[in-house]
Amino acid sequence: MEEIEFYIDATQETMEGAIKHLNIELSKIRAGKASTSMLDGLMIDYYGMATPISGAASITTPDARTIAIKPFEKGIFGEIEKSIRNSNLGLNPMNDGETIRLAIPPLTEERRRDLVKRVKQEIEVAKINIRNARQDGNNSIKKLKGDGVSEDAIKAAEDKIQKITDGFVVKIDQIFNEKERDIMVV
Repeated sequence: MEEIEFYIDATQETMEGAIKHLNIELSKIRAGKASTSMLDGLMIDYYGMATPISGAASITTPDARTIAIKPFEKGIFGEIEKSIRNSNLGLNPMNDGETIRLAIPPLTEERRRDLVKRVKQEIEVAKINIRNARQDGNNSIKKLKGDGVSEDAIKAAEDKIQKITDGFVVKIDQIFNEKERDIMVV
């Protein structure tokens, strides 16, 4: 029975990891408000090493529509601007010699619908990850049958994993509804 609980706990942890990953990915999808997390994942060449922009500059949001980037060194302005332009953020960096400013334009209806589509894609990936975790957990438990675990115990464990899966799917749907509302509200 301890082994069954171990596999159930491992399955639940994997599902929690899928939710954490989903939240990280959704934080990168902006809803018309400036957020420093929009620049997460953007890298620059800093002394020959790929470095996140946040590792080479101070990033702040002075107001709801602006991101300010103050590089630690003046020589990397071009690298930061190039990284932002090459990203799919659709932002145009403005450099005043001290700070790079990113003006976050208000979202058009069409852009909002595109963002909701991106959110739906991330949601679907999360649901696939949850289902894969369920399948892996069930397969691990089924292998215990050869170790003398009863079919009733295996069936009960599979039912428990299904209930956990259902709970996570509901949580993902709630996350989607909140993000969609956040994006679509003008």
